[in-house]
Amino acid sequence: MNIKWKVLNSIEQLDAIISESNNKSSVIFKHSTRCSISTMALNRLEKLENSFYDKANFYYLDLIAYRDVSNAIAEKLSVHHESPQVVWVENGDCTYDASHMEINCKELVELLK
Repeated sequence: MNIKWKVLNSIEQLDAIISESNNKSSVIFKHSTRCSISTMALNRLEKLENSFYDKANFYYLDLIAYRDVSNAIAEKLSVHHESPQVVWVENGDCTYDASHMEINCKELVELLK
């Protein structure tokens, strides 16, 4: 990956991300390494300008390897589990989520303005 993804791999880290979102927004990308749609969504995200990634904390979750973390995201942030999925965390809550072909890079850029 050529962008500034931080790997999300524990529930404790998720709790810290939720807490830290009170100071700076976080974006979690839930990626299924077995899904071509997920790979396409990841590729679209990685084509955004690098300056985009300075405006929030960006986390990458391999949900095949860390299913428990994916389930915790759904539970703690009250979002329906999807894959691929972008989950926007702000002030401790999910304020935006999108999945599959609904992952829209232009919408994400607008949210960061």
